[in-house]
Amino acid sequence: MALVKLNNRGVRSATTFGSISALGEMTFIKKITASSSATVSFVDGTSDVVLDDTYKEYLFTFNNIHPQTDNANFTFQGNAAAGSGYNETMTTTHFRAYHNESDADTAYGYNVEVDQAQGTAFQLLMDACDSDNDSCLAGYLHLFNPSNTTFVKHFISTSQAVIGTYSQQAFNAGYFNTTSAIDEIQFKFHTGNIDAGDICLYGIK
Repeated sequence: MALVKLNNRGVRSATTFGSISALGEMTFIKKITASSSATVSFVDGTSDVVLDDTYKEYLFTFNNIHPQTDNANFTFQGNAAAGSGYNETMTTTHFRAYHNESDADTAYGYNVEVDQAQGTAFQLLMDACDSDNDSCLAGYLHLFNPSNTTFVKHFISTSQAVIGTYSQQAFNAGYFNTTSAIDEIQFKFHTGNIDAGDICLYGIK
């Protein structure tokens, strides 16, 4: 490819410029605010939700997610197109780091108790969340090419929570082991409701 050199006069004399597509640009799709909600669900084609081949990557963000009860695990699952029950087969990994306010207790490591090997349960994103008034969690989940019908569907997630006097960060990754399109995603605590907080969905070019 030839290299084109523009001098100052060439730039000043230009009358039109072509447009350049902004790769990686995020498009806001939907915000759902929880208020003592048992679940938060994003279903393609329902309530302005887009979760199809419009985008090859989707981003869910969690903001100030507050559990109704102590020791509540924040989780998610999906449904294949025309599926039901939020029980798709997953293989996943989970590791975490924590540090308490007194600087007396720290840890970092893999958590074998909450990964899945061809499991169909809701996948844990953050464990043992606290219901204290000032406690909440925040984070994000990336879902890659969920409408592809050739390959499995990968995801990665990072979350941060205040748990008592601890700061805890959790890292999750895995895949839905299906070649069917995934067009529904649901979030919930394994016990109690989502007392407050919002989850936003974005499409990424």
